[in-house]
Amino acid sequence: MKKTLLIAVFALFGTAAMAQSGSGFGIKAGLSYNKNGDLVNTVTDAVEDPEGKAGYHVGVWGKLDFPKIYLRPELVYSKTRSTYNIEGDSQDYDISKLDMPVLLGYKLIGPLHIFAGPAFQYTLKNDLGDLEVEDVKNDFTVGLNAGVGVNLGNIGLDVRYERGFSENEAEFIDSNVADVEGRIDSRPSQVIFALSLKL
Repeated sequence: MKKTLLIAVFALFGTAAMAQSGSGFGIKAGLSYNKNGDLVNTVTDAVEDPEGKAGYHVGVWGKLDFPKIYLRPELVYSKTRSTYNIEGDSQDYDISKLDMPVLLGYKLIGPLHIFAGPAFQYTLKNDLGDLEVEDVKNDFTVGLNAGVGVNLGNIGLDVRYERGFSENEAEFIDSNVADVEGRIDSRPSQVIFALSLKL
C-alpha cells in the first residue's frame, strides 16, 4: 500500500512538473534585493557604500525546449533602489530599466533546473533623491543572470543573481551644497525572486 501510494505521488508530481516543460511563452513578476556600486564624492574623496533596498519587476518570456536544455529569452521592466548616506543625508538612488536576459538552462532532475546567460540592459531613468543627477553614460549595458528554478504545473519559481558587467556611472551635484558633487556606479548587483506563469 505504501509503495503504491509513493509511486502515485511521484507520478502526479512528475506530471505536474512536466506541464511547464515544452516550448511556449508566459508572463512573470517578482521582487529583488539590489545594491548598486559605490558613490564617490569628487570634492571630499569620500566613498559611500550603498544600503540595499527591495525592488520589483514584471515581464514576459518565451522558451525553446530541447531534451535536456532550453533557451529562454525574457523582456522585463525592473525598478531597483539603493540608499546612500551623503553628507549625513540619506538619498535613494532609483533606476528604471528594461532587461533582456537570454538564458540557457539545463534540466537537472524532475522539475529542478539551472540557468545562466547574458542580460542586455537599457536604462530608462535614474534619480538620486533631491540631487541633480545626469543620465548614465551608457544607456545600453550588459550583465549576467544565473540561478536555479523549479516548475510546478504552469507555475515556475526561480531565484537568480544579476550582476552588471559594463562600467556605467552617472554624475551628480547638489546646487545648494558646495562640497556635494561626484559620481555613482549604476551597475546592479541583485538577488531576484520570480514567479512565472505559462500561458
